[in-house]
Amino acid sequence: MVFLGLALIILGGIAILSAVFVSEPGTGGELLGFDVTTLESFLVGVAAGAAILWGFSILKWGTKRGLAHRKERKELHDLNRKLDRVETERREDGPDHQREQI
Repeated sequence: MVFLGLALIILGGIAILSAVFVSEPGTGGELLGFDVTTLESFLVGVAAGAAILWGFSILKWGTKRGLAHRKERKELHDLNRKLDRVETERREDGPDHQREQI
């Protein structure tokens, strides 16, 4: 998800930069090899802005999800380590200790 968010941000940035630096003001001109009108140039800008915002939201969501997954994995690892330690202690106590408890 992080890669998808970054890709949308980069594509939106490229579209905006090409519209700003390549197209001629007032006539629309040429955008990435295509002849566009002023309205089409505006719509490309709106789509690029939406792609950038959508990319940021996907990036944020993917990062949050990854951090939560990492935290959960760490907690499970700690619990597994504690369980292994308790099982080892039970095996070291042996069967005599179990008979005394009964």
